Amino acid sequence: KESPLCRRPLTDPQRHQPVAALCKRQPQPPLVLAARMASVTSLRKLLDAIVGEEGSARSKFVDGTVLQTISTLTLGQPFEVWKTRMGRHRTETTVGSFRHILHSGGVRAFYAGTGPKLVESATKGGVLLVAKDAIQESLKGAGVSSTTAGFVGGAGGGVAQTVVMGPCTYLVTAMVLGKEQSVWGIMRRTWASKGLLGFYPGGSAIAARQASNWASRVGFTEAVRTKMKAAHGDPTRRLSIHEECWAGIIGGVLSCWNHPFEVARIEMQARALSGEPAVGMIAVLR
Repeated sequence: KESPLCRRPLTDPQRHQPVAALCKRQPQPPLVLAARMASVTSLRKLLDAIVGEEGSARSKFVDGTVLQTISTLTLGQPFEVWKTRMGRHRTETTVGSFRHILHSGGVRAFYAGTGPKLVESATKGGVLLVAKDAIQESLKGAGVSSTTAGFVGGAGGGVAQTVVMGPCTYLVTAMVLGKEQSVWGIMRRTWASKGLLGFYPGGSAIAARQASNWASRVGFTEAVRTKMKAAHGDPTRRLSIHEECWAGIIGGVLSCWNHPFEVARIEMQARALSGEPAVGMIAVLR
């Protein structure tokens, strides 16, 4: 049974003018249609199984993983390498550190340790979103304000990230500052000498940094969002994309106050890599 007639524009070969013409679409065989429908249905079920329903813990984990991975593959890793270099060589200027990295290996040098960083990105983003949202929703359900819930939820999510960030940041620091350029070689040497704990030098600094970072970032962002909604006269109003971006930018800038914890983390990991005596976070900060 043929499908209904359709109209489509054709070109008159003599006048080069579009003219209307009738056409008949050939019906698809039933087996072909059934196979296409089954393929689409199977693909949707597969995506639902992987991602989960919108707003679920699995969906948030996937969202965090994708966002963090994209960040690493763009400008995230070059800034990480630059920051690590300056954290260890604190007498270098910003421009001097950049030039040193560039001269040591060109643009490629800014992507040292990308492998471990991708593993970190594929896990820490999801861990953060799941833990943070669970804490925030629990606190809001108990009547806590959005700003306070943001601070506490961000802190809890940041501490949870330490589990995966400890080994990954240690390997990135080793690749940026060390002479050995083999991730597997660094892993074997560390495991043979110190076991699992050898991958967690600076763990206290990581926990302090991540807790204060995300507490500040989420808390300040929520505070800015609340002010924006109040300015519109509707606390339940949905902010525009530009407003959400500005709220995130302001929250991110204000959360940079905790950078000393990051410098302490780099110093503690660098000391472990060079075989120097271990020093606690408070001693490093002093």
